[in-house]
Amino acid sequence: MRLQELLKSLHSLSPLTEANPEITSIENDNRKVQQGSLFICIKGYTVDGHDFAQLAVENGASAILAERPLKLDVPVLVVNDTKRAMAVLADTFYEHPTKQLHLIGITGTNGKTTTSHLIEKIFSDAGKKTGLIGTMYTKIGDEILETKNTTPESLTLQKTFKSMVDASVEAAVMEVSSHALDLGRVHGCDYNVAVFTNLTQDHLDYHHTMEEYKRAKSLLFSQLGNTYDVKHPKFAVLNADDPASETYKKSTAAHVVTYGIDQNADIKAIDIEMTSSGTRFILQTFGKHLPMEIQLIGKFSIYNVLASVAAGLVSGIPIERIIGSIENVKGVAGRVELVNAGQNFTVIVDYAHTPDSLENVLKTVQQFAKRKVFVVVGCGGDRDRTKRPLMAKIACQFATDPIFTSDNPRSEDPLAILKDMEEGVHGENYLVIPDRKQAIDTAIQNAANGDVILIAGKGHETYQIIGKQVHDFDDRLVAKEAIMGKK
Repeated sequence: MRLQELLKSLHSLSPLTEANPEITSIENDNRKVQQGSLFICIKGYTVDGHDFAQLAVENGASAILAERPLKLDVPVLVVNDTKRAMAVLADTFYEHPTKQLHLIGITGTNGKTTTSHLIEKIFSDAGKKTGLIGTMYTKIGDEILETKNTTPESLTLQKTFKSMVDASVEAAVMEVSSHALDLGRVHGCDYNVAVFTNLTQDHLDYHHTMEEYKRAKSLLFSQLGNTYDVKHPKFAVLNADDPASETYKKSTAAHVVTYGIDQNADIKAIDIEMTSSGTRFILQTFGKHLPMEIQLIGKFSIYNVLASVAAGLVSGIPIERIIGSIENVKGVAGRVELVNAGQNFTVIVDYAHTPDSLENVLKTVQQFAKRKVFVVVGCGGDRDRTKRPLMAKIACQFATDPIFTSDNPRSEDPLAILKDMEEGVHGENYLVIPDRKQAIDTAIQNAANGDVILIAGKGHETYQIIGKQVHDFDDRLVAKEAIMGKK
């Protein structure tokens, strides 16, 4: 694509350059620049892309997009906001890929990963080729790709969607983080369905207040657009039991479908029965009452299922097919995942890393625990400090044997993080074991027949970040080794 053709999408009121080289790719990492690339200078928290513009030219860049004039041997296009321009240019360069997909975005504090996998399963079982972008990985058809952020930057995102289109993907499901919404990473994404799971405390290190956090998530629903198309309707799927849904209902012009358990909703679960191996309930939806028996546990799992049912229904998939798909799902990696090595007590690994998600899982565990409930939990470094004492308080409130340990301390002192946690539980009984492996081993060595151990915070992660080092660490494998060692 020629540069001038690409620049038309920016609708600049004054010419950015008269030059018109062929643009072979768009990059914001100078190491990926090749002959003919347009290099975009992004000013980040720790690195400023403008400092690498000369290197990009040396690597073959044909033009540079920047926020200030630079003395280089190629055209420098100066705009006010390179991140905003990057989203526009990426969407144009990759030929508006989301307009060729049925795109479903999911936002909320908890449940995004499980809900996205349930929806992807529904579409796949309905015969659609699918794509998925989220916390665990990116998936294009059957191909699994590594992902760094829950929601990638706009350039990576549009490139990924183009790969999906080229691979004949019909339906794509993605987790949409509050950071991504606030930073404009999903600008250019043409969503057909936007799903809200819930809103509880998280990421206040970035958003500072719950109101700002809530506002950031509202952008997904406002970005559904303001027009109506009978052939391509837009839907907002909202959790009727969460008060934030009232804000999101006002934020969108799209059709609204609600789901819930406690409040009136279009899609509702009634007559709920829970066991340690699954959940039964009656699905009440648009005049129908249908029995469901899922292999997932906990009230939070029912919400994820209801959100997925709603997304499937508004996308035109028959309810019977939706139910059949969900009932066959055994679980999602690191989400209430059982670790079984023949022991006579229960070990569960879960990604719970917020006060609300930890409380939800522990309340679920209490429903089937026969004796003691151990919880091994920590808090991430360089993240929201205010939730640390809350996490500790919940652990002490809902578990008989809390063990505080390290999560991903990153650049912080692990002992300082643990001290923050202890601020919320003065006078309570708990153990502090900074070494996560030792903490897990301690819980397993002390567990007896009928006890339950919840290892919380990291879930599917296969690493631990200490300082700047990334170490191999998988809660599931560490637990299994400890169980075998106990035998």
